[in-house]
Amino acid sequence: MTSRSQRDTKLRLVNQQPIAAVRRAAQARRTGPPRPPDGTPANAELAALARAVLADAARLAYWADPADTRTGRAARSGPLHPEPSGTLPLAELQLAAAALKLTHDQVAAAWDQARLAGLIEIRDGTARPGWRLRAWTGDDTAILRGWVALFDAWSLYHPAPALGDLSLIAEVVEAAPQLLSLLHLSSGPVAVEALLDLLTARVAELRTERHEPPTEQPDGAAAPLAALLEWTLDALVGVGALRTRAGATEDVVLTELGSWAVWVKLEQICVAAQGPAGHIEQSAEDLLRACAQYSPGPARTEYKAWLAARPVRQAVGELLDVARGDDALLRGLAFEALRTVGAPAEPAVRAVVDEPMLRPYAVLWLAEEQGLEPEEQAALLTREEATWLWVDTAAAVAEHGESQLLVGHLETALQGPVPRLLEEIRATGHPRTVQVLVALASAHPDPALAKAVRRAAFEVHTGGE
Repeated sequence: MTSRSQRDTKLRLVNQQPIAAVRRAAQARRTGPPRPPDGTPANAELAALARAVLADAARLAYWADPADTRTGRAARSGPLHPEPSGTLPLAELQLAAAALKLTHDQVAAAWDQARLAGLIEIRDGTARPGWRLRAWTGDDTAILRGWVALFDAWSLYHPAPALGDLSLIAEVVEAAPQLLSLLHLSSGPVAVEALLDLLTARVAELRTERHEPPTEQPDGAAAPLAALLEWTLDALVGVGALRTRAGATEDVVLTELGSWAVWVKLEQICVAAQGPAGHIEQSAEDLLRACAQYSPGPARTEYKAWLAARPVRQAVGELLDVARGDDALLRGLAFEALRTVGAPAEPAVRAVVDEPMLRPYAVLWLAEEQGLEPEEQAALLTREEATWLWVDTAAAVAEHGESQLLVGHLETALQGPVPRLLEEIRATGHPRTVQVLVALASAHPDPALAKAVRRAAFEVHTGGE
């Protein structure tokens, strides 16, 4: 009996996450979830509080949806087209204010909340209802995650004062978790003056950590920090994480939502730091290499702890830098970690869509964040991009997986006959094409197919036809 001709070998499409083929399951300790502090409301109550904070944002998102019939569409037909900056045009703002009986400032604030919480998404210059709006009434977890996305993006929700010192603003944003931790641990109101002292000390620590020389402090040097603290507190009040104590404008206290969110982040850091698998002090690359050994659940726990210990912008930048490297496995894992970040990572991911090496991953990440189904996500990639992604994933499998995984990965290709697959693989120009083909030829049990793959590897290596 002769072996099958490679021309008769058909390949079938298998829908799966690109990096799933290279994960090796690891035994993880099975412990119960940590218990929140006494007095923390149940998730259903927290979700009700989040819906209350986002009520105007949800009304505006429904109003912005031309398909929605509950809010009166006579004032406008067709979708909204925001400004390039993402803000609502003045004419639309006026229409929304009249329809929803809100002031212009309230509409502008609700619009920012809706965008940052995922109730509204802007694609190709058009505002559309986000998937969290569809989950508004029935999915408490989705609403809480939307509010947390807004909470994490507080510095974007409320513009910083124009002080001209962007580095100082960045330092204040980086110091904000310490302020929130103090408020949480205090379990009650904290004086603004005490927060200013902590902020001043934390900014000095950050500059010492960067080995910056001490600078002369002119008279009134605390004024910019006081203004930035006021900005921080106003923004956190605006997203529903803080409130001013009744009758005491100089004291602030965490809301129940804010206290819960800070507890979650502190718990993530503490659990990771105390356990043998803690990676919060490691680089992004070391984190991802360690998480390659974990199953998805424990890996996500590590990602969350690592992210909670860093400003979002810094963490996202480090992950994308790793994704630009030579290791295809780390590239896929970096985007897995970015899925844990969620909406706050979207601007940075959109910014790399035009980078050929990252484009397929970024397109799929954005599509998933927008709630598209796997089939809809795959349709966003061109044939060439899908083939490049297949080769990149195969490179990860070849380097980090086992031979049978690579053979199995062959079945996930979009192409039909093997000759067509090989032709398109050769056309991608992927730097690991030869290594992938050689590994596949060595692993495949069909001699005829292995021979064809080996020949293709030789032709790519020599530049032949």
